[in-house]
Amino acid sequence: MNLRHLTFRLLEVYIATVRAGSVTAAARQLHLTQPTVSQQLKRLAEAAGEPLLRSGAGGLEPTEAGAELYRAALDVTGRFDDFQDYLAELRGGQRGRFSIALVNTAQYVLPRMLGPYSHAYPEVDVTVQIGNRQQLLSRFERQLDDIYVFSHPPSLEHALAARFLRNPLVMIAPGSHPLAQREVVAVRDLAAERFLLREPGSATRMLFESWLQGQGMQLSGALQMASNEAIRVGVASGMGLAVLSRHVLPDVHPGLVVLPVRHFPIDSHWHFIVRRDRRMPHAARGFLQFASDSVESCLPTEFVCNEIPGLLASLEKS
Repeated sequence: MNLRHLTFRLLEVYIATVRAGSVTAAARQLHLTQPTVSQQLKRLAEAAGEPLLRSGAGGLEPTEAGAELYRAALDVTGRFDDFQDYLAELRGGQRGRFSIALVNTAQYVLPRMLGPYSHAYPEVDVTVQIGNRQQLLSRFERQLDDIYVFSHPPSLEHALAARFLRNPLVMIAPGSHPLAQREVVAVRDLAAERFLLREPGSATRMLFESWLQGQGMQLSGALQMASNEAIRVGVASGMGLAVLSRHVLPDVHPGLVVLPVRHFPIDSHWHFIVRRDRRMPHAARGFLQFASDSVESCLPTEFVCNEIPGLLASLEKS
């Protein structure tokens, strides 16, 4: 018998025999018969081509070759124990890797959750992708990521969604704007204003245009800008008004005011989105569980809307 053909079970029998000091005791521990253990030890000695055990004052003890085999067997079984622990951590979401893709506005809040998660699970490798809505829809279609964060979830057959945070859209103006002094701003007061907008397909723009349509209003002028930061700077500089996520605004925003527009803010939510037809890594499930358990401690509680447990339940069924 070639030593490379030794089975894991043979090594376990040998380790138990050395530790117990007798075949009878080893058989009892392993729930095997004594003849079975004796046969296994015979096969092991034949494979080694050397005596492995001898009778001593305290019972069976390893020979010189047997002691080397014992050390090797402990090393092998110990490595498998480590591997078993690794698998348990992997399946528990404590190791591994996953990718999460965020719409641009979500980058202002998700790091508050990803930071504590990374500290709690340093062995998990997280890749974060950031893009606009159209870019994320493309990534979703190509199945490039494990978890997606949208502020307006796609109506797609394979999408499972769960809200986790309110994302109110507010209207901002420069502090020197005449409307900034009003206690209430009526919709008709906005008719002559120019607005700074994100690109077509942006969820914020889609929701604002839907709100305008519901109010029976059309914009008299608009400028398209590439980022929320550019819009903030543009508004502060007097280029126009804008509608942005409340989370995009810093706690202190010099030069900007949130206008008290009637029927505002526009209600919106951020969602975790996963594909029901794609296998989710254990680490990605572990992150969703962490998010479900920690969302109120990581994110502003007045905005939390935790539907993640329902998403996790749906994943268990799929």
